[in-house]
Amino acid sequence: MARPTNKLSVKFTEKEDLKPGLYGDGGGLYLQVSDFKTKAWVFRYMMAGRARKMGLGDFELVSLKDARKKRDAAYGLVVDGVDPIEERKARKAEQAVERAKALTFKECAERYIEANKSGWKSDKHAGQWASTLETYAYPFLGHLPVAAIDVGLVMKVLEQRTEKNGRQGTLWNIKTETALRTRGRIETVLSYAKARGYRNGENPATWRGHLDQLLPARSQVAPVEHHAALPYSDMPAFMAKLRAKEGVSARALEYTILTAARTGDTIGGKWKEIDKDEKLWTIPAARVKGKKGARKRDHVVPLTKQALAALEAVPTEGDYLFPGGKADAGLSNAAMSELLKGMGYAPDVATVHGFRSTFKDWCMEQTAYGDELSEMALAHTIKDKVKAAYHRGDMLEKRRRLMADWAAYCTGKTVGGSNVVKIGARK
Repeated sequence: MARPTNKLSVKFTEKEDLKPGLYGDGGGLYLQVSDFKTKAWVFRYMMAGRARKMGLGDFELVSLKDARKKRDAAYGLVVDGVDPIEERKARKAEQAVERAKALTFKECAERYIEANKSGWKSDKHAGQWASTLETYAYPFLGHLPVAAIDVGLVMKVLEQRTEKNGRQGTLWNIKTETALRTRGRIETVLSYAKARGYRNGENPATWRGHLDQLLPARSQVAPVEHHAALPYSDMPAFMAKLRAKEGVSARALEYTILTAARTGDTIGGKWKEIDKDEKLWTIPAARVKGKKGARKRDHVVPLTKQALAALEAVPTEGDYLFPGGKADAGLSNAAMSELLKGMGYAPDVATVHGFRSTFKDWCMEQTAYGDELSEMALAHTIKDKVKAAYHRGDMLEKRRRLMADWAAYCTGKTVGGSNVVKIGARK
């Protein structure tokens, strides 16, 4: 170097009474002493007419000898026309890319779940996410770098061999719903990986315009199967049989039928949601089913005297309307289904969810209530926005009459015959 170097001594740099400022060693190397008496090595240089200062490390960690080596390396870059600060940034970026390439699909998935689970509606959902990937994706992808996942590997997951009810074939053909969830979760993890800089390129798990060219559509391999529903004409006899049953599960099923509720609404229901004076059950928006991202509202359900009687017949211990076997927990998801089976109703004859269809069929065929009224009772979204806005405020009392008529029908008050006016038709 043209300018004198090695002007500093170890003894001098170790002094504890150095005043704040820069102490030059030559060649652009300085010992920088802060107002707080901390020390660090810096390299000062000119690049394209611009003065720059590059940190070379803390004094406690980098010796004078090593600081000079770093200065010499940086100076060499300056001579070659390379900015050492920008070169270091580029080197760190390359190292980050290499580390990202080493991040496995499983590690990336775990990071995604951890980052997003607080926004999910329950810990159960997070558990389902992890379980799906653990069972179907990790055996093929878990140990591989997330940056290396390609369409061939995704197809291995979706075409793995499996068995269900004696049928054998690929996951996509035999367990289509499971395969759809698995594909969707792989796609989400890979999108997260790209957003975080762990991978580049297109997402190999994307369906539209990609996997839809390699796999048959869902409708071709798994036609929609509706929940088996009991004919409404059988409801009076069924309800009599149900009311003869004792226990929390029986009362929960009775309450579910009388309110046309979903299973999740019933087993997640809490006493704080019940207004006995107004005879209303308010299901909070957070529990109302709907499209992801869609704006949802509380679902208010008018309670008939029969529905309130079902509530009064169960213990009022804890927060839940229908307590389960575990402390501070509601009835299990399968409890009412198991009750149905025990009553002699196989899943292909009647299901808990199917009673919502029974209610809808009864509304359409045995009453004069409008379609939008029964849709609101089922917490379905009214697609016609004009109708939805018009009916939002004046439907509660009409729904109260509808649910009362439904409860009465279920107890044996049938409607039929050419000389009978349909329920709801009179004014």
